[in-house]
Amino acid sequence: MKRRDFLSIGSLAALGATLPAFSQNIPGPLPGMPFATGRARNIIFLVSDGMSPGTLTMADIMLRRTQGRGSHWLNLYRQRKAFRAMVDTSAADSLVTDSAAGASAWGCGVKVKNGALNIGPDGTAYKPILRKFQERGKAVGCVTTVPITHATPAGFSVSTKSRNDQQLIADLYLDLRYDVMMGGGLEFFSADKRKDKKDMFAVYAEKGYQVPRDRQAMQQCRPGTPVMGVFYEDGFPYTVDRLDSDPAPGVPTLAEMTRKAIEIMSVHPGGFVLQVEGGKVDWAAHVNDVGALLYDQIAFDDAVGVALEFASRRTDTLVIMTSDHGNANPGLVKNSRADAMFDLIPKFRHSYEWVLYGLALQDAPQKVIDRVREATGVTLKVPEAEQILAGYEGAGTPGNYTDKKLPFRLLGQLMQNYTSIGWVGMDHTADFVELGMFGPGSEMLPPLVQNNDLHSFMLAAAGI
Repeated sequence: MKRRDFLSIGSLAALGATLPAFSQNIPGPLPGMPFATGRARNIIFLVSDGMSPGTLTMADIMLRRTQGRGSHWLNLYRQRKAFRAMVDTSAADSLVTDSAAGASAWGCGVKVKNGALNIGPDGTAYKPILRKFQERGKAVGCVTTVPITHATPAGFSVSTKSRNDQQLIADLYLDLRYDVMMGGGLEFFSADKRKDKKDMFAVYAEKGYQVPRDRQAMQQCRPGTPVMGVFYEDGFPYTVDRLDSDPAPGVPTLAEMTRKAIEIMSVHPGGFVLQVEGGKVDWAAHVNDVGALLYDQIAFDDAVGVALEFASRRTDTLVIMTSDHGNANPGLVKNSRADAMFDLIPKFRHSYEWVLYGLALQDAPQKVIDRVREATGVTLKVPEAEQILAGYEGAGTPGNYTDKKLPFRLLGQLMQNYTSIGWVGMDHTADFVELGMFGPGSEMLPPLVQNNDLHSFMLAAAGI
């Protein structure tokens, strides 16, 4: 594809004047390494939701210090097999975006207001990108570790005024007949949880969908018939909580869902477009939980590895890795014992949610100490345990996506004394985020893009 043709679509046209100088100076692949060019038959768009730069960095450090290897994502950079850029993530009404506006920027190519899904600031309803690809003969789908009706998959899939009406989004998916949709969110499909008491699993089955409810049923799904797989209430358990005694053994991992989705869709004659979301990365950042954060980032990177394994055997698959926004800006802070303190994190075996949900105001400080030690290997001091208990009197600050007002922020601050991991807050940030690409079209990536530029970029890469 000629550069002028590639950049003539949408807002990327404005970058044409500066792209040649960029293309001449960017480090390319190492000699002897094949690098795909041309049109992308397949696109795999991987989103680590709420991934601040520090999250990507620390997960890579943790893998190198525990497994002797870097992350699949950053190893692409080390081997000069990918191109990279930074992304301005702002929404139409704020420098700081939410996941709905972030995903909609990719989904429709327009910056929308926070909370909306592919509805422009003037009320225009835009056609989401999965529908565009579907209409051009491609298989399409999403997999996620949070509800399949959540903002990020919905931003690729539907147009509606509010991200919060997930029951409606579950209804909207039905007639779209996307090829693979898998994640959590039983409460939006089960008759005993829905406000209207409608059994959406039965409705989907009647419409000819495969409706797997666990890992084994997912593995038995076949190509040619759409899949609506919903495996857990709300978001999946944190990966760190599944390490030793998995509370949800029937729930697939993100890598397993990614592999199955590719298997189902890759036989489609027109190719496929798949969105993959590590949604619990964002949820962990909201509660300042470094163990949950890094283990879920590594689980996301396992899905990146699955995508790259598929793409590296071909020359027709574009892999995109990015985030919709930063969250809480975690980072390893300088300390004389920073290395040793960081090395405690791979020993974590439970999330802060597990710790705090198992405590109550009337508990003794020793119970707090014992529970934190069981979860993290860290032994709190008695005054620190007393501070945690005081948080149950209403002083606690809840994180997003938690149903109780518990002292997550306080626990995250106290744990900095033992891990040297600091946080700037408990919510999204305006940071530019990392973007990496591998495969056909990636060589045209400018060094700085707006989030909504990626809509036109994907269409152009596929020759649409």
